[in-house]
Amino acid sequence: MGAPVSIKEVAAHAGVSVGTVSNVLNRPDIVAKATRERVHAAIKALGFVRNESARQLRAGRSRMIGLVVLDVANPFFTDIALGVEEEANRSGLSVMLCNSADQLPKQARHLELLEEQRVQGILITPVAGTGEHLTRLQRSGTPVILVDSRSTSGGLCAVAVDDVLGGDLAVSHLLKARHKRLAYVGGPLAIRQVSDRHDGAIRALRRAGLGAEHLTMIETPALNVAAGQQAGSAIAKLAAGQRPTGVFCANDLIALGLLQEMTKHGIRVPEDIAIVGYDDIEFAAAAAVPLSSVRQPRRQLGHTAARLLLEEAIGEDPHTHQQVMFEPELVVRQSSAEHRGTQRVRRTRQRQYESP
Repeated sequence: MGAPVSIKEVAAHAGVSVGTVSNVLNRPDIVAKATRERVHAAIKALGFVRNESARQLRAGRSRMIGLVVLDVANPFFTDIALGVEEEANRSGLSVMLCNSADQLPKQARHLELLEEQRVQGILITPVAGTGEHLTRLQRSGTPVILVDSRSTSGGLCAVAVDDVLGGDLAVSHLLKARHKRLAYVGGPLAIRQVSDRHDGAIRALRRAGLGAEHLTMIETPALNVAAGQQAGSAIAKLAAGQRPTGVFCANDLIALGLLQEMTKHGIRVPEDIAIVGYDDIEFAAAAAVPLSSVRQPRRQLGHTAARLLLEEAIGEDPHTHQQVMFEPELVVRQSSAEHRGTQRVRRTRQRQYESP
C-alpha cells in the first residue's frame, strides 16, 4: 500500500496552488466554479482523503459534538440522539454517542475522552453528582448543555420537560376514570425525573382532596422492562381487593414489563388494572394492549439542545445561558381508557427563559 496522496499532489494534478486546494476544501465559496471543479476532479482521480486529524490540530476543535446519555438501550434516548444528529448534520458536524449506564466512573471516562477529542461541545444527561466535572469542562472552554435535566444554578444551558406536570397529567387521568387504589412504579427515586413524576402524582391527588396514602410507591432498581416485570409479579400476587386498579409507571419500559406480567397472570388491562406509562416511545402504541403514555417531545429535545450548543460554541460573546422547558401531553390509549381509541390531553408547549 502506497503513501496517502498529499494536498501538494492534488495541487500539481489540478495545476493550482496548495492554497487554492485548501480553499476548495475549507472555503469553497471564495473559489471560482471552474477551479473548484478542476480541484474536485483531481481529488477524485488521485483518491485524495483529507487528513482530518491534522485539520483539527490546526483549528483547535474537531467537527464532532459529544452526546452522553444514561441508557443507550432506552428508545427515549435514541430519539433524542436522532434529533441531535439531524441538527448537527445541518452544520456539517458529527455526533459521538456515549452511554454512561448511569455510572459516574463510566461517565467520567467518556467526558475525558470527548475533551481529548477536542469536540465542539458536550450534550449530557448527567449522572447524580456530576456538577464539579461539568464546571471544569466549562472552564477549559468546552461548552456543556444539559439534556433532560435542569441547571439549578443557571450556569449551564439546559433543555428539559416539566416532569411534575407529566406525573400530574397521568394521575389526574386515572382519578378521572374513578380509580382510587393507585400505584407509582419506577426508580430509583434518586433519579430526578423519577422523583419529579412522583411529586406530580402526589400533586394531582391533593388537588382531588386525597392524601398520599392513596398512592402506593413501588420503587424499582432500574427503568427497564425487567424491573417492570418484577413489579408486575409483586402486584399480581396481591388479592384482587388489595391490588391497585390504576398504575402510573415512571417510563414506558417499566409499563411494558408490567403489562406483560398482567397478561401472564390473566389480569385484564384495563378492566382489572389500568396502566399509564411515560415517554410515549414507538413501542407504546404497538403493544398488545396499546399503552397510554405521557408523551415527551424527544426529537425536539435533541434539536433544541444541539442548537443551544452550536450557539454557545460559535456564537458571539457574551453568551446568555438559556433554560428551555417543554410541557408534556398525555396520550390516552386502550390500557387506561374506558372507551377504545386515542385522545390527547394538553398540547406540548415550550417555555423558555434566560438565566439571571
